Amino acid sequence: MLKNTHSALLVLMSAALLSGCATITPVSGHFPNISPQQAQSGVYKGKTVRWGGKLIETQPKTDDTCFTVLGEPLHQDGRPRSERGEAHIGRFLACAAGFYDPMLYREGREITFVGRVEGITHRKIGQFNYAYPKLAASTVYLWPIEPQRPHVQEQVYMSTGFGYYPGWWYGPGWGFGLGWW
Repeated sequence: MLKNTHSALLVLMSAALLSGCATITPVSGHFPNISPQQAQSGVYKGKTVRWGGKLIETQPKTDDTCFTVLGEPLHQDGRPRSERGEAHIGRFLACAAGFYDPMLYREGREITFVGRVEGITHRKIGQFNYAYPKLAASTVYLWPIEPQRPHVQEQVYMSTGFGYYPGWWYGPGWGFGLGWW
């Protein structure tokens, strides 16, 4: 009986510790697969969606802040897929209650919203009259900027030769190595 109790306790503690490693964003979950382009028809008014992309503009108003966004497909966690060559899925407007600082929510940042489709707003892009689906956002999530990492390609070499590693081994040998140090 005692062994079973210890096993159960170990399993519960392991699960608790591992769940602490999982990161859940406020935009995680399952949402209908409705793109901003599809919502331009007006058929999806009132539906709750999760949209994201790159910020084009942030406009604070008296009671709320409206964002103009270039929509992009989203990863499962809700982060926009901003790979090169990825087609955008239409522009949209998202308005959320409160003040969002345009210096933090600036052009080019990745952002994701959860909210209800309110309807269509027409605005000009140059001379073109564009139909923006408007989202009443209940959740606004500005993604952290990912650090730029240089692309390093590791190469594996197989060689023979004479080597020395202090304290362990000295003499001829062969093996694998990652690149040239």
